[in-house]
Amino acid sequence: MGEHAGRPPVFGLVAGEASGDQLGAALIQALREKYPNARFVGVGGARMQAVGMDCWRDAAELAVMGLFEVIGHLPRLLRLRRWLRGRFLEERPDIMIGIDAPDFNLGLERQLRAGGIPSLHYVSPTVWAWRQGRVRKIARCTDAVLCLFPFEPDFYAEHDVAAFYTGHPLADSIENLPDMMGARDRLGLRPLDPCIALLPGSRAGEVSRLLKPLLGAAHILQKQHPGMQFVLPMANDAVKAQVEQALISFPDLQLQSVEGQAHLAMASADIVVCASGTAALEAQLVNRPMVVVYRLSTPTYLLGKTFKLVKSRFFSLPNILADRQLVPELLQAEVTPESIAREVKSWLDNPHRVQSLQQEFSSMNQALRQDAARTAADHISQLLPETPDLSP
Repeated sequence: MGEHAGRPPVFGLVAGEASGDQLGAALIQALREKYPNARFVGVGGARMQAVGMDCWRDAAELAVMGLFEVIGHLPRLLRLRRWLRGRFLEERPDIMIGIDAPDFNLGLERQLRAGGIPSLHYVSPTVWAWRQGRVRKIARCTDAVLCLFPFEPDFYAEHDVAAFYTGHPLADSIENLPDMMGARDRLGLRPLDPCIALLPGSRAGEVSRLLKPLLGAAHILQKQHPGMQFVLPMANDAVKAQVEQALISFPDLQLQSVEGQAHLAMASADIVVCASGTAALEAQLVNRPMVVVYRLSTPTYLLGKTFKLVKSRFFSLPNILADRQLVPELLQAEVTPESIAREVKSWLDNPHRVQSLQQEFSSMNQALRQDAARTAADHISQLLPETPDLSP
């Protein structure tokens, strides 16, 4: 039974930011079905704590994005990783599960694996699109990768890394939204006038680069279609402050901002204009046509372009999943009010194109629904050293 014979299994988890906390909470619940007496320790957020994890530190401590943004936080993050390494080596969990946050977690996984603790990484970094050389680091750091997208295990197989497809947890959760009319009723929107959802992102830098072009596009479209409605879900208080400030420049814009409720806003919309990333996948799962916009900070963009760090033909998840352009993408200087408005109008003027897209999305979404948390728990249980649960 190994060194832990005679005790229930202990799972070490380290989750980064809110999305990792959500994944971690669902995973803990699925693992608890298999191992009712298991303990869960490490770094998590409120959701993971609510399902019984012993959180030594908060997931928010890892929520740092971007190549340049990380530099200022590096000493603190390195101290945190050293502390966690010592704590995990003392606790000796049966397996260490790093949830997302690859720049932090992969190094920790490597250290713990070297210390004899099996390590697994949940959520593949986007190595197939950005900085492909990282796959060699992943091979050194972890025993296996759990992947949210069906094409990812094949990529890892080419590099001799064990990887398993779990399906995407969002695909499991975005199933019971109201229809368009029901969503509009809940948000107080008019039932028959066209509605565009604007999602500029959730991080301050991202929002600062995208918000004004999105509002400018709405202003153009409203002039062309006076009855058109706009709804903007605000991810947090910081985004709310940015929206209120930006709207001063658009005093005539008839826009309804709502706190949170992004999925409901998408469901209410004819078309979604969103930042690249999870929002584009969410719009796909809600089955709405979209225009995807992406602006990196200038230094990060130039670095990526100069060193050819980006390998994917596309940057939006619907196009990456389909391996062809299903939805328009606007990048860097292409992100202008005029170009966004033009792409929105193209969807409005082509209902047959919308219908064809929605049929394709339905098929793609079905492939993503695999009961991700339970599938992940199944793979983890196969990697777990043989350990009795000692249920009463």
